[in-house]
Amino acid sequence: MESIKELFRIGKGPSSSHTMGPQRAAQLFAARNADAASFQVTLYGSLAATGKGHMTDVAIEDVLSPIGTVEIAWQPQTFLPFHPNGMRFVALDAEGIEKDDWTVYSIGGGALSEGKGMGDCFEGNDVYALNSLREIMQWCKENGSSYWEYVAHCEGDAIWDFLSDVWNVMRSAVEAGLSHEGVLPGPLHLPRKASTYYVKATGYKPSLQSRGLVYSYALAASEENASGGTIVTAPTCGACGVLPAVLYHLHTAHHFTDDRIIKALATAGLFGNVVKKNASISGAEVGCQGEVGVACAMASAAACQLFGGSPSQVEYAAEMGLEHHLGMTCDPVCGLVQIPCIERNAFAATRALDAQLYASFSDGSHRVSFDRVVNVMKQTGHDLPSLYKETSTGGLAKDYEQDY
Repeated sequence: MESIKELFRIGKGPSSSHTMGPQRAAQLFAARNADAASFQVTLYGSLAATGKGHMTDVAIEDVLSPIGTVEIAWQPQTFLPFHPNGMRFVALDAEGIEKDDWTVYSIGGGALSEGKGMGDCFEGNDVYALNSLREIMQWCKENGSSYWEYVAHCEGDAIWDFLSDVWNVMRSAVEAGLSHEGVLPGPLHLPRKASTYYVKATGYKPSLQSRGLVYSYALAASEENASGGTIVTAPTCGACGVLPAVLYHLHTAHHFTDDRIIKALATAGLFGNVVKKNASISGAEVGCQGEVGVACAMASAAACQLFGGSPSQVEYAAEMGLEHHLGMTCDPVCGLVQIPCIERNAFAATRALDAQLYASFSDGSHRVSFDRVVNVMKQTGHDLPSLYKETSTGGLAKDYEQDY
Protein backbone atom coordinates (compact mmCIF):
# COMPACT_ATOMS: atom_id res chain seq x y z
CA MET A 1 0.00 0.00 0.00
CA GLU A 2 1.02 3.61 -0.55
CA SER A 3 1.78 6.06 2.20
CA ILE A 4 -1.17 7.49 4.11
CA LYS A 5 0.16 10.83 2.88
CA GLU A 6 -1.64 9.93 -0.37
CA LEU A 7 -4.89 9.41 1.55
CA PHE A 8 -4.86 12.54 3.70
CA ARG A 9 -4.60 15.37 1.17
CA ILE A 10 -4.79 19.00 2.22
CA GLY A 11 -6.63 21.14 -0.32
CA LYS A 12 -9.76 23.05 -1.21
CA GLY A 13 -13.20 21.51 -1.68
CA PRO A 14 -15.79 20.70 -2.66
CA SER A 15 -14.78 17.36 -4.22
CA SER A 16 -11.58 15.34 -4.21
CA SER A 17 -12.50 13.32 -7.29
CA HIS A 18 -14.31 16.06 -9.21
CA THR A 19 -12.28 19.13 -8.21
CA MET A 20 -8.89 18.22 -6.75
CA GLY A 21 -8.22 15.31 -9.15
CA PRO A 22 -9.08 17.17 -12.38
CA GLN A 23 -7.13 20.22 -11.26
CA ARG A 24 -4.09 18.05 -10.58
CA ALA A 25 -4.49 16.39 -13.98
CA ALA A 26 -4.64 19.80 -15.63
CA GLN A 27 -1.46 20.83 -13.81
CA LEU A 28 0.39 17.75 -15.06
CA PHE A 29 -0.83 18.30 -18.63
CA ALA A 30 0.01 21.99 -18.51
CA ALA A 31 3.55 21.24 -17.34
CA ARG A 32 4.26 19.22 -20.46
CA ASN A 33 2.41 21.61 -22.82
CA ALA A 34 3.47 25.05 -21.60
CA ASP A 35 3.77 26.26 -25.21
CA ALA A 36 0.28 25.18 -26.33
CA ALA A 37 -2.03 27.74 -27.93
CA SER A 38 -5.28 26.07 -26.89
CA PHE A 39 -6.72 23.07 -25.10
CA GLN A 40 -9.68 20.78 -25.59
CA VAL A 41 -10.88 18.87 -22.54
CA THR A 42 -13.59 16.20 -22.60
CA LEU A 43 -15.18 15.04 -19.36
CA TYR A 44 -16.91 11.67 -19.30
CA GLY A 45 -19.43 9.78 -17.19
CA SER A 46 -19.90 10.84 -13.59
CA LEU A 47 -17.28 13.55 -13.96
CA ALA A 48 -19.40 15.17 -16.67
CA ALA A 49 -22.75 14.50 -14.99
CA THR A 50 -21.98 16.43 -11.81
CA GLY A 51 -18.89 18.38 -12.82
CA LYS A 52 -20.57 21.78 -12.94
CA GLY A 53 -21.86 21.43 -9.38
CA HIS A 54 -18.40 20.35 -8.25
CA MET A 55 -16.70 23.19 -10.18
CA THR A 56 -14.68 20.75 -12.29
CA ASP A 57 -14.58 23.17 -15.21
CA VAL A 58 -13.43 26.02 -12.99
CA ALA A 59 -10.64 23.88 -11.51
CA ILE A 60 -9.37 22.96 -14.98
CA GLU A 61 -9.71 26.41 -16.51
CA ASP A 62 -7.87 28.02 -13.60
CA VAL A 63 -4.82 25.95 -14.59
CA LEU A 64 -5.00 25.93 -18.40
CA SER A 65 -6.45 29.34 -19.30
CA PRO A 66 -3.27 31.29 -18.40
CA ILE A 67 -1.54 29.27 -21.14
CA GLY A 68 -4.18 29.25 -23.89
CA THR A 69 -7.88 29.11 -24.66
CA VAL A 70 -9.80 26.22 -23.14
CA GLU A 71 -12.80 24.38 -24.59
CA ILE A 72 -14.56 21.87 -22.34
CA ALA A 73 -16.95 19.21 -23.67
CA TRP A 74 -19.33 17.29 -21.42
CA GLN A 75 -20.15 13.62 -22.18
CA PRO A 76 -22.21 12.35 -19.21
CA GLN A 77 -23.61 9.39 -21.14
CA THR A 78 -20.21 8.07 -22.16
CA PHE A 79 -18.40 5.94 -19.60
CA LEU A 80 -14.82 4.98 -20.36
CA PRO A 81 -14.00 1.37 -19.43
CA PHE A 82 -11.54 1.91 -16.55
CA HIS A 83 -13.40 4.31 -14.26
CA PRO A 84 -16.52 6.55 -14.37
CA ASN A 85 -14.39 9.68 -13.87
CA GLY A 86 -12.58 9.85 -17.20
CA MET A 87 -10.95 12.90 -18.79
CA ARG A 88 -9.28 13.50 -22.15
CA PHE A 89 -6.89 16.42 -22.55
CA VAL A 90 -5.79 17.61 -25.99
CA ALA A 91 -3.21 20.35 -26.59
CA LEU A 92 -3.10 22.24 -29.91
CA ASP A 93 -0.54 24.58 -31.42
CA ALA A 94 -1.20 28.00 -32.99
CA GLU A 95 -2.29 26.37 -36.27
CA GLY A 96 -4.81 24.16 -34.46
CA ILE A 97 -2.73 21.03 -34.95
CA GLU A 98 -2.90 18.48 -32.17
CA LYS A 99 0.42 18.18 -30.34
CA ASP A 100 -0.51 16.08 -27.30
CA ASP A 101 -3.35 13.80 -26.22
CA TRP A 102 -3.82 12.33 -22.75
CA THR A 103 -6.61 10.25 -21.18
CA VAL A 104 -6.57 10.06 -17.39
CA TYR A 105 -8.96 9.11 -14.60
CA SER A 106 -9.76 10.71 -11.25
CA ILE A 107 -10.12 7.59 -9.14
CA GLY A 108 -11.08 9.07 -5.77
CA GLY A 109 -9.50 11.06 -2.97
CA GLY A 110 -7.70 13.29 -5.47
CA ALA A 111 -5.69 10.39 -6.92
CA LEU A 112 -5.13 9.90 -10.66
CA SER A 113 -4.59 6.87 -12.87
CA GLU A 114 -4.01 6.30 -16.57
CA GLY A 115 -6.00 3.07 -16.34
CA LYS A 116 -3.13 0.84 -17.40
CA GLY A 117 -2.99 -1.33 -14.32
CA MET A 118 -0.61 -1.49 -11.40
CA GLY A 119 2.02 1.19 -11.13
CA ASP A 120 0.39 3.77 -13.38
CA CYS A 121 -0.98 5.99 -10.60
CA PHE A 122 0.70 9.32 -10.02
CA GLU A 123 1.33 8.70 -6.37
CA GLY A 124 4.24 7.60 -4.18
CA ASN A 125 5.74 4.15 -4.03
CA ASP A 126 4.29 1.44 -1.83
CA VAL A 127 5.60 1.69 1.71
CA TYR A 128 3.43 -0.99 3.35
CA ALA A 129 4.29 -4.63 2.71
CA LEU A 130 0.96 -5.82 4.15
CA ASN A 131 -2.32 -5.02 2.40
CA SER A 132 -5.04 -6.61 4.54
CA LEU A 133 -6.19 -6.05 8.11
CA ARG A 134 -5.79 -9.75 8.80
CA GLU A 135 -2.09 -9.55 7.97
CA ILE A 136 -1.63 -6.29 9.85
CA MET A 137 -3.42 -7.62 12.94
CA GLN A 138 -1.13 -10.65 12.90
CA TRP A 139 1.92 -8.36 12.71
CA CYS A 140 0.59 -6.39 15.67
CA LYS A 141 0.02 -9.59 17.64
CA GLU A 142 3.48 -10.95 16.92
CA ASN A 143 5.15 -7.66 17.83
CA GLY A 144 2.92 -6.65 20.72
CA SER A 145 2.17 -3.44 18.86
CA SER A 146 -0.74 -1.17 18.03
CA TYR A 147 -1.81 -0.10 14.55
CA TRP A 148 -0.16 3.29 14.86
CA GLU A 149 3.12 1.54 15.62
CA TYR A 150 2.83 -0.40 12.37
CA VAL A 151 2.32 2.92 10.57
CA ALA A 152 5.47 4.28 12.20
CA HIS A 153 7.34 1.08 11.33
CA CYS A 154 6.50 1.49 7.64
CA GLU A 155 6.43 5.27 7.25
CA GLY A 156 9.26 6.36 9.54
CA ASP A 157 9.29 9.19 12.06
CA ALA A 158 8.62 11.83 9.39
CA ILE A 159 4.98 10.73 9.33
CA TRP A 160 4.34 12.45 12.67
CA ASP A 161 5.12 15.94 11.35
CA PHE A 162 2.84 15.27 8.40
CA LEU A 163 0.00 14.05 10.61
CA SER A 164 0.51 17.02 12.89
CA ASP A 165 -0.15 19.28 9.89
CA VAL A 166 -3.19 17.19 8.99
CA TRP A 167 -4.59 17.53 12.50
CA ASN A 168 -4.03 21.28 12.51
CA VAL A 169 -5.91 21.69 9.21
CA MET A 170 -8.74 19.46 10.42
CA ARG A 171 -9.05 21.45 13.61
CA SER A 172 -8.94 24.74 11.71
CA ALA A 173 -11.67 23.55 9.33
CA VAL A 174 -13.97 22.74 12.24
CA GLU A 175 -13.30 26.04 14.00
CA ALA A 176 -13.69 28.07 10.81
CA GLY A 177 -16.96 26.31 10.04
CA LEU A 178 -18.29 27.05 13.50
CA SER A 179 -17.63 30.76 13.06
CA HIS A 180 -19.00 31.15 9.53
CA GLU A 181 -22.65 31.86 8.83
CA GLY A 182 -24.72 32.57 5.74
CA VAL A 183 -25.64 30.54 2.68
CA LEU A 184 -23.54 27.95 0.89
CA PRO A 185 -22.75 28.62 -2.78
CA GLY A 186 -24.94 27.05 -5.45
CA PRO A 187 -28.56 26.93 -6.57
CA LEU A 188 -29.83 25.18 -3.44
CA HIS A 189 -29.24 28.30 -1.29
CA LEU A 190 -28.58 25.97 1.62
CA PRO A 191 -27.99 27.85 4.89
CA ARG A 192 -25.02 26.93 7.06
CA LYS A 193 -26.10 25.15 10.26
CA ALA A 194 -22.90 24.44 12.20
CA SER A 195 -22.87 27.60 14.31
CA THR A 196 -26.56 27.22 15.19
CA TYR A 197 -26.13 23.57 16.17
CA TYR A 198 -23.13 24.49 18.29
CA VAL A 199 -25.00 27.22 20.17
CA LYS A 200 -28.05 25.02 20.72
CA ALA A 201 -25.92 22.06 21.86
CA THR A 202 -24.26 24.10 24.57
CA GLY A 203 -27.66 24.68 26.15
CA TYR A 204 -28.47 21.00 26.64
CA LYS A 205 -27.58 18.76 29.54
CA PRO A 206 -24.30 16.80 29.06
CA SER A 207 -26.06 13.62 27.88
CA LEU A 208 -27.46 15.39 24.82
CA GLN A 209 -24.88 18.15 24.54
CA SER A 210 -22.16 15.71 23.51
CA ARG A 211 -24.05 14.45 20.49
CA GLY A 212 -25.14 17.93 19.45
CA LEU A 213 -21.56 19.17 19.55
CA VAL A 214 -20.39 16.29 17.36
CA TYR A 215 -23.12 17.20 14.88
CA SER A 216 -21.92 20.80 14.84
CA TYR A 217 -18.27 19.83 14.30
CA ALA A 218 -19.10 17.56 11.37
CA LEU A 219 -21.38 20.18 9.85
CA ALA A 220 -18.66 22.80 10.27
CA ALA A 221 -15.96 20.90 8.38
CA SER A 222 -18.40 19.73 5.70
CA GLU A 223 -19.77 23.23 5.16
CA GLU A 224 -16.24 24.57 4.83
CA ASN A 225 -15.70 21.97 2.12
CA ALA A 226 -18.95 22.84 0.33
CA SER A 227 -17.90 26.50 0.22
CA GLY A 228 -14.48 25.71 -1.25
CA GLY A 229 -12.58 26.04 2.03
CA THR A 230 -9.39 24.22 2.97
CA ILE A 231 -9.97 20.72 4.32
CA VAL A 232 -8.33 17.30 4.52
CA THR A 233 -9.58 14.38 2.44
CA ALA A 234 -10.50 11.70 4.97
CA PRO A 235 -10.77 9.76 2.78
CA THR A 236 -12.47 12.23 0.38
CA CYS A 237 -13.73 15.82 0.36
CA GLY A 238 -17.34 14.65 0.46
CA ALA A 239 -16.64 12.73 3.68
CA CYS A 240 -14.19 15.22 5.18
CA GLY A 241 -16.34 16.09 8.20
CA VAL A 242 -16.56 12.70 9.91
CA LEU A 243 -13.05 12.08 11.23
CA PRO A 244 -12.33 15.73 12.21
CA ALA A 245 -15.63 15.88 14.13
CA VAL A 246 -14.85 12.78 16.16
CA LEU A 247 -11.25 13.76 16.88
CA TYR A 248 -12.12 17.38 17.69
CA HIS A 249 -14.79 16.22 20.12
CA LEU A 250 -12.49 13.74 21.84
CA HIS A 251 -9.75 16.37 22.03
CA THR A 252 -11.96 19.09 23.54
CA ALA A 253 -14.41 17.08 25.65
CA HIS A 254 -12.21 14.18 26.76
CA HIS A 255 -8.91 16.08 26.74
CA PHE A 256 -6.92 13.64 24.67
CA THR A 257 -3.56 15.19 23.87
CA ASP A 258 -2.41 16.20 20.42
CA ASP A 259 0.09 13.33 20.51
CA ARG A 260 -2.62 10.75 21.09
CA ILE A 261 -4.89 12.36 18.49
CA ILE A 262 -2.09 12.15 15.91
CA LYS A 263 -1.53 8.47 16.69
CA ALA A 264 -5.26 7.89 16.25
CA LEU A 265 -4.99 9.66 12.88
CA ALA A 266 -2.32 7.16 11.88
CA THR A 267 -4.63 4.27 12.71
CA ALA A 268 -7.53 5.91 10.85
CA GLY A 269 -5.31 6.39 7.81
CA LEU A 270 -4.23 2.76 7.89
CA PHE A 271 -7.83 1.52 7.79
CA GLY A 272 -8.71 3.94 5.01
CA ASN A 273 -5.66 2.81 3.09
CA VAL A 274 -6.75 -0.84 3.27
CA VAL A 275 -10.07 0.10 1.68
CA LYS A 276 -8.39 2.25 -0.97
CA LYS A 277 -6.05 -0.62 -1.84
CA ASN A 278 -8.58 -3.45 -1.91
CA ALA A 279 -11.80 -1.71 -2.97
CA SER A 280 -12.42 1.99 -3.66
CA ILE A 281 -13.02 5.34 -1.95
CA SER A 282 -14.65 6.82 -5.06
CA GLY A 283 -18.34 7.65 -4.88
CA ALA A 284 -18.46 7.47 -8.67
CA GLU A 285 -17.25 3.87 -8.53
CA VAL A 286 -18.89 2.36 -5.42
CA GLY A 287 -21.34 4.95 -4.10
CA CYS A 288 -21.27 6.88 -0.84
CA GLN A 289 -20.44 3.72 1.12
CA GLY A 290 -16.91 4.23 -0.21
CA GLU A 291 -16.80 7.81 1.09
CA VAL A 292 -18.93 8.37 4.19
CA GLY A 293 -18.90 4.64 5.01
CA VAL A 294 -15.10 4.49 4.92
CA ALA A 295 -14.86 7.76 6.84
CA CYS A 296 -17.05 6.26 9.55
CA ALA A 297 -14.81 3.17 9.70
CA MET A 298 -11.72 5.34 10.00
CA ALA A 299 -13.26 7.45 12.77
CA SER A 300 -14.53 4.34 14.58
CA ALA A 301 -11.04 2.86 14.60
CA ALA A 302 -9.45 6.11 15.78
CA ALA A 303 -11.96 6.57 18.61
CA CYS A 304 -11.69 2.98 19.78
CA GLN A 305 -7.90 3.26 19.95
CA LEU A 306 -8.14 6.48 21.95
CA PHE A 307 -10.39 4.78 24.49
CA GLY A 308 -7.90 1.95 24.96
CA GLY A 309 -9.28 -0.63 22.56
CA SER A 310 -7.20 -3.68 21.67
CA PRO A 311 -6.28 -4.27 18.01
CA SER A 312 -9.19 -6.72 17.70
CA GLN A 313 -11.64 -4.24 19.26
CA VAL A 314 -10.37 -1.45 16.99
CA GLU A 315 -10.84 -3.71 13.96
CA TYR A 316 -14.35 -4.58 15.17
CA ALA A 317 -15.28 -0.91 15.55
CA ALA A 318 -14.07 -0.15 12.03
CA GLU A 319 -15.89 -3.18 10.64
CA MET A 320 -19.18 -1.96 12.11
CA GLY A 321 -18.58 1.56 10.87
CA LEU A 322 -18.31 0.31 7.29
CA GLU A 323 -20.76 -2.60 7.49
CA HIS A 324 -23.67 -0.39 8.50
CA HIS A 325 -23.15 1.88 5.52
CA LEU A 326 -23.18 -0.93 2.95
CA GLY A 327 -25.27 -0.04 -0.09
CA MET A 328 -25.32 3.71 0.56
CA THR A 329 -25.86 5.52 -2.72
CA CYS A 330 -24.10 8.64 -3.94
CA ASP A 331 -26.92 10.88 -5.20
CA PRO A 332 -25.95 14.53 -4.65
CA VAL A 333 -28.80 16.93 -5.32
CA CYS A 334 -27.90 19.31 -8.18
CA GLY A 335 -24.46 17.71 -8.27
CA LEU A 336 -23.42 19.66 -5.17
CA VAL A 337 -21.62 18.25 -2.12
CA GLN A 338 -24.43 19.53 0.09
CA ILE A 339 -27.65 17.45 0.14
CA PRO A 340 -27.51 14.75 1.51
CA CYS A 341 -23.71 14.79 1.90
CA ILE A 342 -23.36 17.28 4.76
CA GLU A 343 -25.96 15.63 7.00
CA ARG A 344 -24.48 12.21 6.26
CA ASN A 345 -21.18 13.41 7.69
CA ALA A 346 -22.89 14.44 10.92
CA PHE A 347 -24.73 11.15 11.33
CA ALA A 348 -21.66 9.08 10.45
CA ALA A 349 -19.61 10.89 13.08
CA THR A 350 -22.04 9.92 15.85
CA ARG A 351 -22.32 6.41 14.43
CA ALA A 352 -18.54 6.10 14.68
CA LEU A 353 -18.72 6.88 18.39
CA ASP A 354 -21.50 4.31 18.77
CA ALA A 355 -19.37 1.72 16.95
CA GLN A 356 -16.39 2.30 19.24
CA LEU A 357 -18.61 2.03 22.32
CA TYR A 358 -20.22 -1.18 21.08
CA ALA A 359 -16.80 -2.67 20.30
CA SER A 360 -15.39 -1.65 23.68
CA PHE A 361 -18.16 -3.62 25.42
CA SER A 362 -17.01 -6.73 23.54
CA ASP A 363 -13.81 -8.75 23.74
CA GLY A 364 -13.19 -7.99 20.07
CA SER A 365 -14.49 -11.35 18.82
CA HIS A 366 -16.96 -11.20 15.93
CA ARG A 367 -17.94 -13.24 12.87
CA VAL A 368 -17.48 -10.83 9.94
CA SER A 369 -14.01 -9.38 9.46
CA PHE A 370 -13.16 -5.88 8.26
CA ASP A 371 -11.49 -7.38 5.17
CA ARG A 372 -14.68 -9.26 4.37
CA VAL A 373 -16.79 -6.12 4.61
CA VAL A 374 -14.34 -4.29 2.34
CA ASN A 375 -14.77 -6.99 -0.30
CA VAL A 376 -18.55 -6.91 0.05
CA MET A 377 -18.54 -3.11 -0.22
CA LYS A 378 -16.56 -3.33 -3.44
CA GLN A 379 -18.94 -5.87 -4.97
CA THR A 380 -22.01 -3.97 -3.77
CA GLY A 381 -20.65 -0.81 -5.34
CA HIS A 382 -20.09 -2.54 -8.66
CA ASP A 383 -23.64 -3.92 -8.53
CA LEU A 384 -25.17 -0.46 -8.01
CA PRO A 385 -26.55 1.11 -11.20
CA SER A 386 -24.64 4.16 -12.41
CA LEU A 387 -27.56 6.47 -11.54
CA TYR A 388 -26.69 5.88 -7.86
CA LYS A 389 -22.99 6.62 -8.27
CA GLU A 390 -22.44 10.39 -8.35
CA THR A 391 -24.31 11.05 -11.57
CA SER A 392 -27.25 12.86 -9.89
CA THR A 393 -29.70 10.96 -12.08
CA GLY A 394 -31.31 8.79 -9.40
CA GLY A 395 -32.21 8.54 -5.75
CA LEU A 396 -32.52 11.78 -3.82
CA ALA A 397 -31.16 13.77 -6.76
CA LYS A 398 -33.86 12.68 -9.20
CA ASP A 399 -36.60 15.20 -9.92
CA TYR A 400 -35.63 17.19 -6.86
CA GLU A 401 -38.08 19.87 -5.79
CA GLN A 402 -37.49 21.82 -2.64
CA ASP A 403 -40.26 21.56 -0.09
CA TYR A 404 -41.36 24.72 1.63
